[in-house]
Amino acid sequence: MPYFLGNGATPTPATRNFAAVGIAQGRQNGVLFALSSMLAKPQIRGARMTISRRDALAISGSTLAGLSLVAAARGNAEAQEKPVEAWPDSLVEKPMRPGFPAALPLNADGSAPEHPESAAGAIVGRLMWRTENRQPPAIEFDYRKMAIKVDTRGLGKLTGTLRFADLEKLPRVSHTFLMQCGAAEPHGIVKWTGVKFSDFADMLGVVPGTHYGRLVASDRHYVDEPMTTLRHPQVMLAWMMNNEPLPPAHGAPLRLVIPFRYGNRSIKGITEISFGTPGLPMPPLPA
Repeated sequence: MPYFLGNGATPTPATRNFAAVGIAQGRQNGVLFALSSMLAKPQIRGARMTISRRDALAISGSTLAGLSLVAAARGNAEAQEKPVEAWPDSLVEKPMRPGFPAALPLNADGSAPEHPESAAGAIVGRLMWRTENRQPPAIEFDYRKMAIKVDTRGLGKLTGTLRFADLEKLPRVSHTFLMQCGAAEPHGIVKWTGVKFSDFADMLGVVPGTHYGRLVASDRHYVDEPMTTLRHPQVMLAWMMNNEPLPPAHGAPLRLVIPFRYGNRSIKGITEISFGTPGLPMPPLPA
């Protein structure tokens, strides 16, 4: 038995297409007007428009789908428009972050415990890169081809581009330390190979009055560290991890290793190194 939607003649392919367009447009605009399209007055006044049960069911299904899309879009909009909770105008108690910070075992003098090389292995957990896809930016990963900007800004005798040939002249060191994030993961005991940062600073001729070093990563993350920290004998510039070249995810071609600090201080994928004092403004922060 046909269903009557008003004054129309039997629907033609063109009429059905018109209804379908109305449904599609209704979904896109957030307003379902398929029925109004079907109820539009035909050109032949007085003709009765009929539609089969099959066509009616098809339109009903499309109508429900369109309404579902409208409801979902409205729900998303309401969620986005949810007002931000006002900042408290007094000190109030808030929930603590569970398990944070993670334990970072240190010696009594504040240095990091050395581990046997046999304990070295993988770093467990998702690594942090400040990029949209959480992957390291595409740079030159081969440490033998590194080209790192170094600016001593009048506080050392050497400024320019650091090459691996420069680091090869310095004493090579290897240490096995725990790398621990502030959270439970990532973490792992790793053998690092490279040079002491203090030897690197001496090669540049950085003067004793220099207070800070800034290291910038390929993802534009950066750290400012006191020279007293950077000159600690355990602090390294490393290009090897467990006797293999640093993989991109772990900071190739060169990374900082500060084993007595949480892992975010051991910046990866170094692209720039500069130095400063309290009276000498540091370069602009990375964009």
